[in-house]
Amino acid sequence: MTRKFKLPDYEATLNTPIFLKDALSEDHLARFVVDIISQLDLSKIYAGYAERGGEAIAPESLLGLLFYGYASGIFSSRKLEKATYENLGVRNVAGGLHPDHDTIANFRKIFLSELQGLFVQILLMAKVAGVLKMGNLSLDGSKIHADASKSHAVSYKRLLEIERQLKEEVAELFELGEKADQGEIQLPEGFLVQDEVVLRQDRLMKLAGAKAILEARAQERYENEKVEYDNKMREREAKVRKRKRKHSGKEPKPPEAGPRDKDQFNFTDSESRIMKNSTNDGFDQHYNVQAAVEQNSMLIVATSLSNHPNDKKEAEPTLQALPAELGTPNAVALDNGFFSEANICIIEGYGIQPYIATGREAHRKDLNVLLGKLPQVPAPDASPKEKMAYKLATEIGQAIYRLRKCTVEPVIGIIKEIMGFRQFSLRGLKKVAGEWCLVCLAFNLKRMHILMLG
Repeated sequence: MTRKFKLPDYEATLNTPIFLKDALSEDHLARFVVDIISQLDLSKIYAGYAERGGEAIAPESLLGLLFYGYASGIFSSRKLEKATYENLGVRNVAGGLHPDHDTIANFRKIFLSELQGLFVQILLMAKVAGVLKMGNLSLDGSKIHADASKSHAVSYKRLLEIERQLKEEVAELFELGEKADQGEIQLPEGFLVQDEVVLRQDRLMKLAGAKAILEARAQERYENEKVEYDNKMREREAKVRKRKRKHSGKEPKPPEAGPRDKDQFNFTDSESRIMKNSTNDGFDQHYNVQAAVEQNSMLIVATSLSNHPNDKKEAEPTLQALPAELGTPNAVALDNGFFSEANICIIEGYGIQPYIATGREAHRKDLNVLLGKLPQVPAPDASPKEKMAYKLATEIGQAIYRLRKCTVEPVIGIIKEIMGFRQFSLRGLKKVAGEWCLVCLAFNLKRMHILMLG
């Protein structure tokens, strides 16, 4: 064969000196992250360190690792430690330091509460740079898997069965102990009745705590379902009065109080809850995350997190988290999962116009909608649902709501699919909320990087 090939020289390659300045272009995300961190006020984080002690890794380095790591899909502290040797971008944000995974993990846990302040600072930078101007918002939620093992969960039905069994075993052990004391029976060598009783009583205490939580959650669910049921019944009664004839539809079933057999408690992360997966018909341990996205810049301006299985109560805490320094948005678009009379009043109370879908979006649009004909103006005594439906049918309503699908939904999609964030590393509501804030902060850095390049 006469053709010549350029052969790789692996030994020479291994000995090639690399200059990060040459390897990472001026507009590289890693260099952008370093520049942003240099402008942040980190006084609250520095104040969290003891005045005396060994030489500590500077917060700038650790924040750089977390910000760039989460933006690049590296969430594990062990993987971040490894990347400080192998990944050029990570080496740059770490400033040539190599903190071990324990240092990274502890820093993340300790300073989670300070992340909200940094989140706001970065948004203010975006505002000063002119890439963020508060206009209209899109708000939506999604389910993110909790760091909770399925094998360490128990259903309410099974919990009651185990509780009954353990109580019977405790009673039997006391009886055995009494018989052994009286010399009626001989217990096996090494078998200590008291130790076995304590073991079962400890389990009973844990089950009692789980039972109380499941019963409290069931009561909360019942109260929410009762409000929805009462609203549906009022709507039906209003339609009957308006049409002057009996309602032909099936009457809503009243909610039932108390826990259900399949209600689950997870001992790995007790504050996570079993929720329906958004991608299939299965159920898993999740948290419900929320993001409010500014429609023009597609930056996340507010976040919240809960363990509620639906979005009915999530609008208020998310809007409550809006930084006052950014100003008040004009309007907010939400899907029908947020619709309620209470949410309309709450959003209007913030001085924001709500545009909330009143039902599932039809696959085929009504002919009148296609022709641009508005429905009949609702009467002053019309229901909030009728008034909202008319509001959404107006030209401005359609314009604002139409952007919901191409703003907040892609943002959540990027976080899950591009950044790869599908499971929390931390446990418990407070810590998980802090990690969600970190994820959204990392997304904003990626988005700002693109906006400021353009």
